[in-house]
Amino acid sequence: MQAILISTLIGYLLGSIPFGYVLVRTFRGADIRVSGSGNIGATNVARTSTGLGLVTLFLDTAKGAAAVILVSAMFPHMRVLAFVASLAALCGHVFPVWLGFRGGKGVATTFGSFLVLMPKTIVATLGIFVVIVATFRYVALASIIAAVSFSVLALLMGETQNGIEISLLAAASLLIIYKHYQNIRRMLSGTEPKFQVNRK
Repeated sequence: MQAILISTLIGYLLGSIPFGYVLVRTFRGADIRVSGSGNIGATNVARTSTGLGLVTLFLDTAKGAAAVILVSAMFPHMRVLAFVASLAALCGHVFPVWLGFRGGKGVATTFGSFLVLMPKTIVATLGIFVVIVATFRYVALASIIAAVSFSVLALLMGETQNGIEISLLAAASLLIIYKHYQNIRRMLSGTEPKFQVNRK
């Protein structure tokens, strides 16, 4: 139980670092939460600045990877704890205590954590994401389809057969899909903006 709590705490605290908010506040003097979609993630930050969006993408990905790497080093014979840390990092990004539990959607953070745990699956999922964005230019649609596909791909590619790990994967996918509920409503009504970046 102690190991689970430690893994959860590490994952949550790393995941809760709001890099997008900090970067825009520091370099633009603005609150990203009142711009665009109001999201603190890389997609919304990129609408303000492509450069800051890319840095946010890298840092949000890195914090997910860092949570898994750190917990894996602390508990090398308990792989499932790395999955616990991954889900906790996602929760930290989505519900950061520092911003009143209003965070991002967690796609980049989840990508980073599972890149360490299941690289073949994440590369396949990334391929799906890129194709959907390139075809439809809806990042939200690509994120939802990637989230739906991830657990299935993990099983098909043989990177996990553990029931607890699969359950944690499914929980992460459901949380990501839930966080896109407003995007789903806008896509259904035809008002979801297509992805564009500001080149400043």
